[in-house]
Amino acid sequence: MKNTSLIINVILSVAVVVLFILHFTSKPSSSGSPATNQSTENGVAASRGDIVYIQLDSLVNNYDMFNDLSSELQSKVQVIQEDLDKKGRAWENDVKDFEQKVQKGLLTQVAIQQQQQVLAQRQEELNNLMQQRRLEMSDEEAVMYRKVLDALKTYLEKMNQETGYSMIINTSGSTNNVLHGDSRFDVTNVVLKGLNDEYIKQKGSK
Repeated sequence: MKNTSLIINVILSVAVVVLFILHFTSKPSSSGSPATNQSTENGVAASRGDIVYIQLDSLVNNYDMFNDLSSELQSKVQVIQEDLDKKGRAWENDVKDFEQKVQKGLLTQVAIQQQQQVLAQRQEELNNLMQQRRLEMSDEEAVMYRKVLDALKTYLEKMNQETGYSMIINTSGSTNNVLHGDSRFDVTNVVLKGLNDEYIKQKGSK
């Protein structure tokens, strides 16, 4: 069925354009120590009060939580695709069988009309099922992205209690309004490591 392939394209496409801008009020550290530069081990040299940025596309694609959830979603999509293909092939076979019987004159006019109604109803039901499954998977995809962004927001708020950045902006995809950024203020890898470390701990505690 050609229509079912469209469902998968819609479901698996990244339909959610993410824009994440998080603004913080700079707070002094609990120890009361003055602002200092962050470790430069990862090439980050931002200080308390600086504006830093995250390459969100890269971060999300390498975030273990996103990859796990995405794999789960793709598995569900595959099961749905196989089920729709099976139902579609059964309908097509029944249509072919009906057409052959009509050509051979093996059905009465009453039987032909009845069978046409049955096949038309099955086609409508199949189309409705395809639409329903597409909406269900689109909804699950949206929930998946909300989970990932919620985890990111929660982690950034926690992280910024120590780093004290004045603003963390996204410089990815169609939302990118930054023409040039100093790589020393790119905290993507630092945040990614922290997110993955926390996710591993959460998985281990379950």
